[in-house]
Amino acid sequence: MQNNKLNKLALKAGIFYIVGQLFIRGITFLTTPVYTRLLSRAQYGEIRIYESWLLIMVPVMSLCLWRSVDRAKYDMEERYNEYVSSVQALSYLSIFGFFGLCMLFKPQVQKFWGMTDVMFYMAFLYVFGYTSILFMQRREKQMMRYKASILITTVTIVPATVLSILFICWGRINGYLDKLVELRIWGFYVPQVIGGFIVAVLLWRQGGRLIQTEYWKYALQYSLPLIPEALSIQIMNQADKIMIQFLVGYDYTGIFALGTTISFIIWIVEDSVWNAFLPWMYEKISRDEMEDIEAPWTVLMHGFGIMSWFLVALAPEIVAVLGSREYHTAVFLIAPMVTGTLLRFYSYIYTAIQNYYKKTACVAAGTILTMVINVILNYVCILRFGYMAAAYTTAASYFILLVLQGYLEKKVAGRRVVSIKKSVIISGIYLALNLITMELFALQWYVRYLVILAVTVLATRWILPQFLKVVKDFRK
Repeated sequence: MQNNKLNKLALKAGIFYIVGQLFIRGITFLTTPVYTRLLSRAQYGEIRIYESWLLIMVPVMSLCLWRSVDRAKYDMEERYNEYVSSVQALSYLSIFGFFGLCMLFKPQVQKFWGMTDVMFYMAFLYVFGYTSILFMQRREKQMMRYKASILITTVTIVPATVLSILFICWGRINGYLDKLVELRIWGFYVPQVIGGFIVAVLLWRQGGRLIQTEYWKYALQYSLPLIPEALSIQIMNQADKIMIQFLVGYDYTGIFALGTTISFIIWIVEDSVWNAFLPWMYEKISRDEMEDIEAPWTVLMHGFGIMSWFLVALAPEIVAVLGSREYHTAVFLIAPMVTGTLLRFYSYIYTAIQNYYKKTACVAAGTILTMVINVILNYVCILRFGYMAAAYTTAASYFILLVLQGYLEKKVAGRRVVSIKKSVIISGIYLALNLITMELFALQWYVRYLVILAVTVLATRWILPQFLKVVKDFRK
């Protein structure tokens, strides 16, 4: 009875969470054709570089304390809301500290980040607000609730998207062509900052606790080792664009960023499904029922592998829709980028198991090593082969990360939850398929469409029954 209740709750919350995240994040994705046509290629690249710096700032300045919320549910129990409230306060103290430090060296920091005053101050306001949203999302996810998380994200992202486009259009009409980047930043981030501070107040009121050394000690012990891991992941995700900016220029950064946006399609679905799958998996581990995990996870691996292939096969059409003709060369970036995103998803299962057992230092060690390899490869290969090489080096780095975390998983859990051999074989299959599929770009369009149709039929007959079986097992 208890197991049936868990599965039904996980299924319901998971479906609503996935649909909500697809809608919310899909809005951001669907605005890409608007931005690429309203902004110059260099301005689009500048905006994406700014986003890259924000994604690096959030985990470092907040000390990654929001990641402890996943595991704290099983240790704090009825004190869970108190824990979230208190640890959020500690994150805010840390962000204040980083802000004060950066103010001391403001000219140097701004020059290195490539930010104006507006961009600089908005970045810190965003770090404050988004940190609170992360705390709320993590708490609601672990409680297998979805309404509050979807609501707050919707009422911030939708106005942000609309305002940013309106501000850019206003700037173009009134001749502020050199201020379009700042106008987009005002429109896009102010609603998110306001929403984040509202969430912060709500979490503090629900928890009723600001300073509690017991909670702070628990969160720091869990999260501090994750800072290098989170930073390494973000560097791996963002370093290619930043290094292309420094080594080649904003124009090529814009093309590369468009390719990243297309890989974002599969990442949106992967991340949404993963966030729905993780609470169920943690419950299974806590009940010593780990043998139930591998079968549904294998289905997800193949499902996303097939999805990645479709994105590669349709790359010419997707690039044509999202960008203008000057972005055409992005079609040759899609295969390695999408495959890299896929391999990153495959590694999630191993890092999550290590995090459950509070072996966050192991997670960090493997990720840092991979990040160092990635940065070195990026630097050497961009200079030697051009900016497109960064897509291949990042995919190779994610494969290394998968192998490392898979090896460490058994050391931590004492057993294999998901076979690393199986993960490597599946990774190799979809890597080869995606790279080979680029050869279809040289053929007539109808030949490529016939291949896509044939794969659609085969994939539907093969993977759909397995997926339905997983859903049926969850319902049982």
